Amino acid sequence: MGIFPNKTSDLLPKAEADEVVTAIRHAEGITSGEVRVFIESRCSYVNAIDRAWEIFRKLKMEATRERNAVLVYMALLDRQIAIIGDEGIHQRVGQDNFWKQELETLKNFCKEGKIKEGLKTVVTEIGQALSVHFPARANEDHNEIPDDIVFGQ
Repeated sequence: MGIFPNKTSDLLPKAEADEVVTAIRHAEGITSGEVRVFIESRCSYVNAIDRAWEIFRKLKMEATRERNAVLVYMALLDRQIAIIGDEGIHQRVGQDNFWKQELETLKNFCKEGKIKEGLKTVVTEIGQALSVHFPARANEDHNEIPDDIVFGQ
């Protein structure tokens, strides 16, 4: 069965998931960076960041040419979230307050029960930030990571 048992989930209704995927595609349209969302019900780790890094590696997100992938991780029932980026991002952007701010933005939306809106907002803002350091290349549409949301258990 593996770590990613299903392609769809009750964790986020399909119509809402489709809106988030559209936001991912728009964000990736202005940057060569890649954004992926992973949603599961429970976090098997105490620290969501550790779980996010495990998923990042299993999804082979470090395989992007510029090492500029970002993972937005959510464990809905455990109320844990994390946003992590690959080494290419940290070499250019650093680990500044932007990432903490995006995490706080997502937390605030989740507290209000607005998961879809939170995901769309942070995906859009991450795309805008990545476009500064990793602009989209003219005449090149190189989608290195699928845009769909990955659902865990």
